[in-house]
Amino acid sequence: MIIGTAGHIDHGKTSLVKALTGVDADRLKEEKERGITVDLGFAYRALPDGDVLGFVDVPGHEKLVRNMLAGATGIDHVLLVVAADDGPMPQTREHLAIVDLLGLRHGVVALTKCDLVTPSRLAAAEAEVRALLAGSGLADAPIVAVSSVTGQGMAELQAHLERARAVRPAARRAGQFRMAVDRAFTLAGIGTVVTGTAVSGRVAPGDKLTLSPRGLPVRVRGIHAQNRQAAEGRAGQRLALALSGVERADVRRGDWVLADALHAPTQRLDVRLQVLAGEARPLAHWTPVHLHLGAEDVGARVVLLEGEAITPGRHARAQLQLERAIGALRGDRFIVRDQSALRTLGGGSVIDAFPPQTRRRRDQRLAALAALERDTPAEALAASLALDPPTGIDARRFATLWNLDEAEARAVLAAVPHRVIADGARELLFSPGQIERYGAAVTTHLEAHHRRKPDSPGLTQEQLQRAVRDKPAGAVFALLLKQLLRAGALKRSGPHLSLAGHDASLQGAERQLWERLKPWLDEGGVHPPRLSEMLLRDRSLRRDQVLRVMERLQRMGNIHPVGAEYFIQTTHLAQLATRAWELAQADPHKRLNVKELRERTGISRHLSVPLVEYFDQIGLTRRDEVGRHFRRDPRQVFDG
Repeated sequence: MIIGTAGHIDHGKTSLVKALTGVDADRLKEEKERGITVDLGFAYRALPDGDVLGFVDVPGHEKLVRNMLAGATGIDHVLLVVAADDGPMPQTREHLAIVDLLGLRHGVVALTKCDLVTPSRLAAAEAEVRALLAGSGLADAPIVAVSSVTGQGMAELQAHLERARAVRPAARRAGQFRMAVDRAFTLAGIGTVVTGTAVSGRVAPGDKLTLSPRGLPVRVRGIHAQNRQAAEGRAGQRLALALSGVERADVRRGDWVLADALHAPTQRLDVRLQVLAGEARPLAHWTPVHLHLGAEDVGARVVLLEGEAITPGRHARAQLQLERAIGALRGDRFIVRDQSALRTLGGGSVIDAFPPQTRRRRDQRLAALAALERDTPAEALAASLALDPPTGIDARRFATLWNLDEAEARAVLAAVPHRVIADGARELLFSPGQIERYGAAVTTHLEAHHRRKPDSPGLTQEQLQRAVRDKPAGAVFALLLKQLLRAGALKRSGPHLSLAGHDASLQGAERQLWERLKPWLDEGGVHPPRLSEMLLRDRSLRRDQVLRVMERLQRMGNIHPVGAEYFIQTTHLAQLATRAWELAQADPHKRLNVKELRERTGISRHLSVPLVEYFDQIGLTRRDEVGRHFRRDPRQVFDG
């Protein structure tokens, strides 16, 4: 069990820890000289049953709250220290508020220096402390009067701490390994050593991990757990890890040592943020703050997702935009202090460590956050999949957010009905009902279109998306269409989509005329003959008949009229468009040079100019004062 001290400066925290463990947690020369704790100190007490209690001694000075917060990660039990002669002081109140915001609900109050006060003052101090605790997470915590000098009350305090092991919060034994680094140093013959409290998972010598957020690969050479050499370390223990692969200069307080799969640095956090009741004014949008999460301290801005401000004593959803990337996952507790780092403003917990960049205040986004606030991963996934319109839940990112190992992730997926659509290396999860509903909507619209225009090749993705009500985002809709294509419900002809059984074809005399014209277009390929040339080749052809057939073929998606004289088949147009796109990508300014296109493809000037104008016409390119740029990749437009 990890016990963390809290309380005002000079109330006897370090002396109390020494009385309990025999270890002076003040390790720095400055601390010895000044007689105050400046940085985190650590001590351990071995118990008769072989277990070990770990103590994190924190500084109590108002200017050192930053260091106090760095040691708060992973604490199981709070040891709030209040001097009987002074009673509660400013840092007593601030530390208690921090303890509350961090969600710590188990603890004990040590009323120190009881040998220096009268019984009546001791009773008054106890009453003051009890009043202070009212309404906090430590409201029912026992108060033990102690003296580090005479030993009074020490046996009672020790007995309480030993009993507390049985009721301490259960650390995450499952999940992947994760430890916030609060100290790093070098030992001769060992190398770089990092210390911290493991908040999840297990670690063993030989394990390959990542130092995050920098993404440096490391290997564990050795482990001390609770100040003893160990074959493994686990959640809830103070660990010292000897690492290979990094130098001391590579590590800073606030880094995480974690499983490779959990390395996902982020500069935006969607959170539930509570403002302390004692604040003088509401917390406004875009307020600059110091964020303390794990052992990290980073500047941030508060972006409110609901309301115009958060009034003291209330909470709301917000986004924290950070000055640099850090490691964070769902459920991580944090503290925010003012810009000058002199006052604690509030705190809360992370809802989503990987929020989208846009549409922060949309109702749909707030509903997605509400889903992620469910108590368990399975409940959160089920609620997320039920959102409409669907967004597609990235399976790997969801498992990372909740710190699920492979077995836990499989169990969650087995418990929640879903469908998977692959998007490259990603697997996106959808509700089965949503897939079926959107699939039915698409096929219904195509059926109606085919009835109205039997010679049409179908509808484009954009046309279909405009037709479907309550449509999802374009990228998600495209994935749903790909799923229908893979399932064989749809087929693609150039940019058009149609039902698999739809056949837009010419009949009778028009078919016979096309059979006379097609060989000439096949032979020409990307150098099609002009309309006037085809009429000269066969004097029996009538211009109006040819134009009518070409118009029908255009509606079917087989032919593209380029200028007044050229008709290019879709496959050949796709070749020309792809070559033009490649040339534009090679240009430093991504511009399409018509002369270069003509030279590289061998097409005539008479064709090149109307060709690029046709690209503009169909939305493939756009011309501005600088030049002509591609708006879309033609390989996607003409795919299939």
